[in-house]
Amino acid sequence: MREESFRREVRDWLSTALSGEFEGLRGLGGPGREHEEFDRRVAWDRHLAAAGWTCLGWPVEHGGKALPLDQQVVFHEEYARSGAPARVSHLGEELLGPTVIAFGTPEQRRRFLPPIARVEELWCQGYSEPGAGSDLASVGTSAVLDGDEWVITGQKVWTSLAHVADWCFALVRTEPGSKRHRGLSYLLVPMRQAGVEVRPIQQLTGTSEFNEVFFDGARTARGNVIGEVGDGWRIAMATLGFERGVATLGQQVGFRRQWDGIAALAGPDCDPVLRDRLTRAWIGLHVMRSHALRTLGGPPGPEASVTKLFWAGWHRSLGELAVDVLGARSMVAPDGLDEWQRLFLFSRADTIYGGSDEVQRNVIAERILGLPKETRP
Repeated sequence: MREESFRREVRDWLSTALSGEFEGLRGLGGPGREHEEFDRRVAWDRHLAAAGWTCLGWPVEHGGKALPLDQQVVFHEEYARSGAPARVSHLGEELLGPTVIAFGTPEQRRRFLPPIARVEELWCQGYSEPGAGSDLASVGTSAVLDGDEWVITGQKVWTSLAHVADWCFALVRTEPGSKRHRGLSYLLVPMRQAGVEVRPIQQLTGTSEFNEVFFDGARTARGNVIGEVGDGWRIAMATLGFERGVATLGQQVGFRRQWDGIAALAGPDCDPVLRDRLTRAWIGLHVMRSHALRTLGGPPGPEASVTKLFWAGWHRSLGELAVDVLGARSMVAPDGLDEWQRLFLFSRADTIYGGSDEVQRNVIAERILGLPKETRP
């Protein structure tokens, strides 16, 4: 009863909010479409914050709502069903915020959490590098102390929304000569300074939400380290665990809407092979949901790799199914990419970004199944 009442509350609020000033934002944003009405989507996020619909799982003392998991799930599901625009503040709210709450100092929480909750500061994630993408432990970007500041030098790549971010949470090497997981620290770095250059990367979709970021003597305060100096690997892995939390249920509702669209496009009398593939995709959706619900509520851990591995492969296959249903029409785009062509092109990256399939399988094998570690140089 409580869940249904809350579901009606969320549904009614979204229906009202999206019928006025923000009505034209339905369906905008998301992978390959982050450029769409970006400023208005920032305004929408701030509207959500003012109405108390952000940071739902954060503790009340840190500006959150402390909602139980079932209500958080309801919100994310109804948000996706409403067609509300893709959030622009998710990296701060869903990744950095929980990390600061779990590992930050009281001073760091006071400084960084309120602007995230109010959508006043946007964040990007500085993990991958040209020589350290899936093999994140090989990062070479360095930071050295100069008085009361860290001086950062190096390059990050595939940095989502770096061109609009105010801050970056970055994994950097603070111990010269250290190797692999040792000697890494988790730094918070202001993006709007002379020592930071952002270069957009044009994607297959023609858009540029990913970027290269060059740090050339960029600076940040000595106290902007989350956790202990040298403990960055543990903190970074915890952040990735938060990434695969309750919001994945909303993501799956979005996937279901895509499946519905492809099934409607195929029609009830489609080729039996396509019908079989649609059926398998529908089953996959329910497997994803069951796994997500089963693993909610526990501490971030290697089990999150199962979630990432499954949805990435499933979604990429859905993109392939979309263009197969379209047939020859999928090969031409006289007026620009349509929804299904964009799905196909962007989903090619699903099994790479956020940790490649190969890395996820290694995590599952070594940390869950207890198999011998892969030989590394």
